[in-house]
Amino acid sequence: MSLVAAPMAIVDLATSADQLQQAMEVEEEAKAEQQQQQQDLGAGEQELSYSILMKGVRHLSDSGITRLPDRYVLPAPDRPGAAPATTSRVKLPVVDLARLRDPSQRAAVLQTLDAACRGYGFFQVVNHGVDGAVIAGMLDVARRFFELPLPERARYMSPDVRAAVRYGTSFNQAKDAVLCWRDFLKLACHPLRDVVASWPREPADLRDVASGYAAASHGLFMELMEAALQALGIAAAAADGGVLGELAAGSSHMMTVNCYPACPQPELTLGMPAHSDYGLFTFVLQDHVEGLQVMHGGRWLTVDPIPGSFVVNVGDHLEIYSNGAYKSVLHRVRVNSTRPRISVASFHSLPAERVVGPAPELVDEAAGKPRRYMDTDFATFLAYLASADGKDKTFLQSRMLPPPIHCAIYN
Repeated sequence: MSLVAAPMAIVDLATSADQLQQAMEVEEEAKAEQQQQQQDLGAGEQELSYSILMKGVRHLSDSGITRLPDRYVLPAPDRPGAAPATTSRVKLPVVDLARLRDPSQRAAVLQTLDAACRGYGFFQVVNHGVDGAVIAGMLDVARRFFELPLPERARYMSPDVRAAVRYGTSFNQAKDAVLCWRDFLKLACHPLRDVVASWPREPADLRDVASGYAAASHGLFMELMEAALQALGIAAAAADGGVLGELAAGSSHMMTVNCYPACPQPELTLGMPAHSDYGLFTFVLQDHVEGLQVMHGGRWLTVDPIPGSFVVNVGDHLEIYSNGAYKSVLHRVRVNSTRPRISVASFHSLPAERVVGPAPELVDEAAGKPRRYMDTDFATFLAYLASADGKDKTFLQSRMLPPPIHCAIYN
């Protein structure tokens, strides 16, 4: 079971009898709301019902709607608005793994990685060694899964959000006041050999392709974690124990395959709202259609991806473990009116039962480096979700400790 998944995936991991009951209650309320909203729909769209909305945005898009159903319209302050004539873009720092693997260049690349994690919370990985056929195959099989007839996709819909495989829509459709313009397929990936048999049988090559991609993603994660620990000044060799040794013994890994269909009114909604990821590192593979945006310098910037690269971001766990040195930053996904977008997010972290706190090596009260975060675990995160809406970085902020008060003593 994966720890990670920013609100975009973590909520998928939380379930209980109480939550299922709440989901039923919210569904009834939403049905009543949808009935009231029908009068605002165009004549050709008055046939839309709550049950149709719950079949997902791919189904809605394929039905030919020309106006966004009200359940997907964000409150005015949260809307992305029309895309500017010249979109603000960002070229993320680049971490070259071929140079990282060269002992004579490793130190320079570690500096680049360290600066990216501190300044952006995001970077792109190039020359990673993952075969281009593996990358292209993953995007292709993901696209073909969402092109399957709805009954074939719907067989993986489940109220059990802990299931090893789950097809759904939005972010947390049972609780969201406003739905996201996104369908997803969640695949638990650890231990890989035990979970693959539960993955979809169609497309026929999905299991082979996705498992090969998952294995490659996990290998890159382990390599980057070792580098990040080294950049932080923490012993990283598996033989030394510590986090890397724990990850070698067991970890959490989940993939969320995302489909963002063409949207009739993209200025009113988002594929994913602003969120940070609850984990160590997230690897994002995306097709040629832009949409991922990161918050930097108080502005939303559209990521300008390098073909064949992975976009990697710091998660909440790594911010806590680094005692705030590395930043888990807000990001979101915009949609467009003409082209669907496919992405694959791989979330990596420690096992769910593991308590995460700042690394002892990075805490030194006497040296002016106080502990900045409380310990956390998955149970604490679930309890928080049950008591709050989980928006933005509020969970991470709930784990922050107040700065120490320094008192001067005068004789």
